[in-house]
Amino acid sequence: MTDISLLWLRQDLRLHDQPALVAATQAGAVIPVYILDDDAAGEWAIGGAQRWWLHHSLAALGDALDAKHSRLILRRGDSVTILRDLMQETGATRIHALRHYEPWWRKAEAALGDAITLYDGNHLARIEDVTTGSGAPFRIFSSFWKALQTQLPPDAPVAAPRTCPAPDHWPKSDALADWALLPSKPDWSGGFADWKPGETEALAKAKRFAKQADDYETQRNLPAADGTSRLSPHLHHGEISPRQVIHALGDHADDGFVREIAWRDFTSGVLLALPDYGTVNGRAKFDALPWRDDAAAKRDLKAWQRGRTGYPIVDAGMRQLWQSGWMHNRVRMITASFLVKHLLIDWRAGERWFWDCLVDADYGNNSVNWQWIAGTGVDANMFSRIMAPLGQSEKFDAGDYIRRWVPELADVPDDAIHDPDEHGVRPESYPAKIIGHREARERALAAQKAMK
Repeated sequence: MTDISLLWLRQDLRLHDQPALVAATQAGAVIPVYILDDDAAGEWAIGGAQRWWLHHSLAALGDALDAKHSRLILRRGDSVTILRDLMQETGATRIHALRHYEPWWRKAEAALGDAITLYDGNHLARIEDVTTGSGAPFRIFSSFWKALQTQLPPDAPVAAPRTCPAPDHWPKSDALADWALLPSKPDWSGGFADWKPGETEALAKAKRFAKQADDYETQRNLPAADGTSRLSPHLHHGEISPRQVIHALGDHADDGFVREIAWRDFTSGVLLALPDYGTVNGRAKFDALPWRDDAAAKRDLKAWQRGRTGYPIVDAGMRQLWQSGWMHNRVRMITASFLVKHLLIDWRAGERWFWDCLVDADYGNNSVNWQWIAGTGVDANMFSRIMAPLGQSEKFDAGDYIRRWVPELADVPDDAIHDPDEHGVRPESYPAKIIGHREARERALAAQKAMK
């Protein structure tokens, strides 16, 4: 082979609908490369749950490349330096990669300059093409959604190349096991057994979901029902593309579900406009909000993290998160609102916990969702809108969900499961409410008033 290209893989760990891979194979020999670059991400280096997923996803991708007589080269360190060194070492003349919107990846892409060719493939449409009349990224989802609809449905997915031409000589690769991505002391991943990372499972899951997608709007908010797609970690790690999901659903892809996929695109646009959105309030006036940060607040934060708040729906969600690396979306809103409004703890503390515990922790989604709940974002819920977790639990029929994740409450009857304290049936092994709803609401509104 006279022409050799590097395929730089990040959150796009798939062979199907991979425009960068297709372009690289058309140019000549291809060297697929994944670099574990914790330094570039800095404080946003991936958390423990993502590392578990990444290990298995890379193993699956390596097997898929082996089947095409190729291989996955693993390196650890600074992406820009390693890619430049690999170009010199292998004689590669070009780097092909899918475009990413996290600020650290945009910085790395810019540093590679003319050596890299970027392609779009992780979104329903190119983010730079869904903009306001002035060409700026949208900051309000409803406006973004209206503009995006003019570009839907997305183009058909690109088929995986039949072959992946190999170079005459392969560069050295790290051994995946040496990265120690899997937990060992202790191994807390026993509850992750229901997950199967990798492109094959992602495609199969999308096809399975198509059979139940017609009920998505009625089932999606019920934590005890299996009404969501559970595709979020596969989408986050790029084992399946958004347009593959939409095309897999076909006529079953109604607006409600497509809007959920579109939200991911929207958050990438927010990052394009506000790259530090994970740490900086979208509305500067909230910099003056007097968050609790004393010893009592730290105890409350720990109780929230461990699912020991005395609010069954909150505790069920937090335990599901810790044990399975995932949480039902409705419960994510309830638990996040509880931390911010009931406990008056800075949203960034919750964002960090989710970042470490979620297998689908996405910088754009995580930061935009937390700021939406906190009321601090550019497109956000009002701070004064305080979710009532006990009412939410009853409204969305969370009884069986609570029994599954909070076994202390397994024998509590239906009429008391959402608030056993109030009904006088709280088991001794389950904590009393950490704070009353009315007291929490009054404290939150007082903090908002003090900010003004």
